[in-house]
Amino acid sequence: MIIPWQDLSPETLENLIEGFVLREGTDYGEQERSLSEKVEDVRRQLKSGEAVLVWSELHETVNIMPRGQFREA
Repeated sequence: MIIPWQDLSPETLENLIEGFVLREGTDYGEQERSLSEKVEDVRRQLKSGEAVLVWSELHETVNIMPRGQFREA
């Protein structure tokens, strides 16, 4: 189930995005990016609709994923 990011408090959204960025460990090539830059990238993707917040009932967790990868059962 998609959770509208606008429904979350700013603090909760920030914590979810930071947790996601730290968990992913994405390789950004030769140019290293700061945590705040990575967080802002994900925030921009959520605002533009490129990424969505997804609640997993099975795992009782929230994750961030590209909209194109999300499929509702």
